[in-house]
Amino acid sequence: MNHLIQNYEIILKTLAEFPIIYTPYLQIRRPKLSNMECIALGLTSEFMSIDSENQLFRMLKGTNLEYKIDRSVFNRRRKMLFLLTEQVRQHIANILNETEQFFIVDSIPLDICKMSRASRSTVCREYLETAPSKGFCASQNRWFYRYKIHTVISASGTVQHFDMTCGAVHDVHFLKDVQAEMRDCTIIGDKGYIAPPQQLDLFRTVNIQLEVPMRANQHNYNPPPHIIRKTRKRIETFFSQLCAQFMIQRNFSKSFNGFKTRILNKITATTIIQFLKKTVFQRNINNLKINIA
Repeated sequence: MNHLIQNYEIILKTLAEFPIIYTPYLQIRRPKLSNMECIALGLTSEFMSIDSENQLFRMLKGTNLEYKIDRSVFNRRRKMLFLLTEQVRQHIANILNETEQFFIVDSIPLDICKMSRASRSTVCREYLETAPSKGFCASQNRWFYRYKIHTVISASGTVQHFDMTCGAVHDVHFLKDVQAEMRDCTIIGDKGYIAPPQQLDLFRTVNIQLEVPMRANQHNYNPPPHIIRKTRKRIETFFSQLCAQFMIQRNFSKSFNGFKTRILNKITATTIIQFLKKTVFQRNINNLKINIA
């Protein structure tokens, strides 16, 4: 309990230092918990691997936050603060990646349910355009029913840009989002991003050089340099941290808005902890399991 409040106060103090306008929550009565405090509480719970709101509010009993907000109200407000949370994440990422020139792109699948229950599952299916879909995972050689998180991180390990699609969308289509958000850099991808037209378009329009390894059956095959293979391991380690510490593969949400809010809070939590490690504690930003309090 003490660690929860201590971590919360550190994250809240950090959020207050950013030049971001936390627009007041529009309701008749003024809430006891401000928007900034609500975001800080959500980020703290994700950092401490508390992905159950029931468990979070059990831990808040006996603290100064116990009577400031109800669990259901906190759940609704966190969804409404989605855009503001993304603004916070993007601001921190721009600070950490200000001098970065090399980035890595990859995707991670997030299962909604087992394939045997896919036909009768109602999770995240309130709207057809945002519903999950079936797809095939070549690396695991199996079919799935899930979403995909497409991510671009810097060589140092900070997420610069990410997006979520249904499972049937190919990784190459994410490059259109990258073209709109980034420019003047080098991005390293895996064999799934081999697409000469898209690579040429990225270079011509926004001066992005997309480096992907050749397939073994291609003409004039050359194995990728060691530095490329070593750099790509950074995003694999990041995905492992999301799965192990932040439990991104576990889903308790029933709606798409709740699902995407949880994903954003987990990624934002990793970003703000990396910021604290670099600016306050002067530690390796990728050692995320160390307590900040």
